[in-house]
Amino acid sequence: MSEQEHSPNLDIRETDARAKPASAPTITKAAAIEYERGSDEAPRVTASGRGFIAEQILAIAFERGIKVREDAELVEILSMIEVDSPIPLEAFAAVAEILAYVYQANDARKPRRP
Repeated sequence: MSEQEHSPNLDIRETDARAKPASAPTITKAAAIEYERGSDEAPRVTASGRGFIAEQILAIAFERGIKVREDAELVEILSMIEVDSPIPLEAFAAVAEILAYVYQANDARKPRRP
């Protein structure tokens, strides 16, 4: 069983799309969470950053085939959490929705036995 099937990882990212001058750079933020069903009490933040660090988090996620979702509000909450800490209660509903999608997508990719 691959690590992804065993413990789905998920990166959350935000791109600040508010109106700004054309010369203003876009700042990317990203946070990664991990949850191992059956052993973790709650998902935990495994990485967080902005700018170059966020781009590295996203590059690793894409390279490993990890699901990535854009959610500006959630990344704001998760970016305030210390790495290796469980997610806060305020983020549970959003993270539960995302994990449900990840589990469903992973199950759909598993080969079915006849």
